[in-house]
Amino acid sequence: MIDFLFNKFHQFKDKEAIIFKNRSYSYGWLIDRISYWQKEIASRRIKAGSISILEADFSPDSVALFLALAQQKCIIVPLTNAVQDKKKEFIEIAQGELVFRVTGDGNAEYVETGRVADHEYYLLLRERNNPGLVLFSSGSTGKCKAAVHDLSRLLDKFRVPRHRWRTIAFLLFDHIGGLNTMLYTLSNGGCLITVDDRTPDGVLKSIEEFRADLLPTSPTFINLIILSEAYRRYDLSSLKIITYGTEPMLETTLRRINKILPCVILQQTYGLTELGILSSKSKSADSLWVKIGGEGFETKIVNSVLWIKANSAMLGYLNAPSPFDKEGWFNTGDMVESEGDYFRILGRQSEAINVGGEKVYPTEIENIIQMMEGVEDVTVKGEPNPIVGQMVVAQVKLRTNETAAEFKMRLRAFCKNKLASYKIPQKVSLLSATTLGDRYKKMRQA
Repeated sequence: MIDFLFNKFHQFKDKEAIIFKNRSYSYGWLIDRISYWQKEIASRRIKAGSISILEADFSPDSVALFLALAQQKCIIVPLTNAVQDKKKEFIEIAQGELVFRVTGDGNAEYVETGRVADHEYYLLLRERNNPGLVLFSSGSTGKCKAAVHDLSRLLDKFRVPRHRWRTIAFLLFDHIGGLNTMLYTLSNGGCLITVDDRTPDGVLKSIEEFRADLLPTSPTFINLIILSEAYRRYDLSSLKIITYGTEPMLETTLRRINKILPCVILQQTYGLTELGILSSKSKSADSLWVKIGGEGFETKIVNSVLWIKANSAMLGYLNAPSPFDKEGWFNTGDMVESEGDYFRILGRQSEAINVGGEKVYPTEIENIIQMMEGVEDVTVKGEPNPIVGQMVVAQVKLRTNETAAEFKMRLRAFCKNKLASYKIPQKVSLLSATTLGDRYKKMRQA
């Protein structure tokens, strides 16, 4: 099923495949290590279709074991330390039959749980004799959902040769974007550069040291690079492209990073746990308009919400009803505007704030507040209001010494001619730290 990947690895056997803890591992090493793990899997009599929990972060062995399990047609459930407090719950939801815990030194603990997995999607994958993949959504606006993929469908797009990049593995091993980064890089003979320190200084230091071409990241992390001024401390001349997704980008942030790194292409990406990563093309480096779709994808807009039909779509959720309509369309929950073939993503439908019947999108307000002098970061959300249903609330991190009352007065004056009155925050609180999680996305809940 994934022989095409191994064929490509043989083409590049003398080239760098992975950099981990300042050490380089070649494609030849990766081929040998996959073979090692295949023998381990065979010695433990792990059958095709086994639900294999893979507790790991990016490392040469986690990559090799992932591919060996896929070759054995197991159903893989990657879990990183970012979900440490939920691992037990996730293993139960996934009906994990066996657990691999991979350490950075090339060892792995192996445990059989005694469970027997019998979910209908697992039975379907076993009937197809295809490898599977289970990914958990972030749950930022509710319960975490377990999406079951036919891994062979996700792998299909990597058969077509594309650019060879030296890529920073910033997005995590249990994230659709992180796995897409890994598979894209390795299927094209690129080099996957792992990072232990996911701070702006840690990431940019790795770009300088290992001459990275590509940084896939989030708008929130780009804003942290700007605020920290880490870009001044490192040689980023090798960097050719920054791709950003996972959340809406603020126009102010996009303008600033374009000015700071004028020789770097900024490319918006689009993907979902349920659908995979779609092909995308920004209208320009400083534009938030993006064309998404391509072969295997169809798009449409229903009541300002983006719907997508995809060949790479998941089979369904383990712990929730199917979200697809009868024709296979998926409601992304993203509110959009369209202009020809291009879309502009306004924000999540679930995060829209309803003020007296008027919809307010947090990113629009965040973009205005971010322009204010002394504002480092801002998160806007809705809170209940007995009169108008919801009110707009802003949580702000400042570089100034203002009190919340002083800043609120300045904010209202600044926004007066830039936002409709119902969009101006009624409640303002000051934060001592940026509101983000391990995945470097804003922690916002309507």
